[in-house]
Amino acid sequence: MKKSLGAKTLICPTPVWAVGSYDKQGKPNVMTIAWGGICCSAPPCVTVSLRKATYTYESMMERKAFTINVPNEKHARQIDYFGLVSGKNEDKFKESGLTPIKSDLVDAPYIKEFPLVLECKLIKTVELGLHTQFIGEIMDVKADESVLDDGGLLDLKKVLPLIYSIGTASYYGIGQYIGKAHSMGKKK
Repeated sequence: MKKSLGAKTLICPTPVWAVGSYDKQGKPNVMTIAWGGICCSAPPCVTVSLRKATYTYESMMERKAFTINVPNEKHARQIDYFGLVSGKNEDKFKESGLTPIKSDLVDAPYIKEFPLVLECKLIKTVELGLHTQFIGEIMDVKADESVLDDGGLLDLKKVLPLIYSIGTASYYGIGQYIGKAHSMGKKK
């Protein structure tokens, strides 16, 4: 028998991504998100949902572009840190020790050290209530060669992406616990 938990945002798993953008002055910034996923296959599109109160929201509206940066397990502290502070007040790249790379295709930075990157052109926004859904057409996917299999496809066991458990506010890897969200990023 199932127990009703009410109308909540409980779904497992959700992705752990860093959304990359430039602010009005051209400063690179990243923000951790879990509300996202593929939303169309032709053209290839991805969606992320952000609150208007975030610094990244303003940047994405201004620049009409963003990147999706998929961290691996060794970047769990940095990705948690990206969700704890605002790029308005801190230089997240400088503080995390990660490297912003200017995309050749869209007006947004990506993270050099993360194994998988999607470069996206903003094609539509949808107001949903507390969040705005950003739909981006995927202009390119970049992957480190080290995470590809012999056929040139992504190997999940090599990417080692993080997932987020909403119910327990925890990060997980492929079958193993990584750390507690909203706390492990406090240790730089």
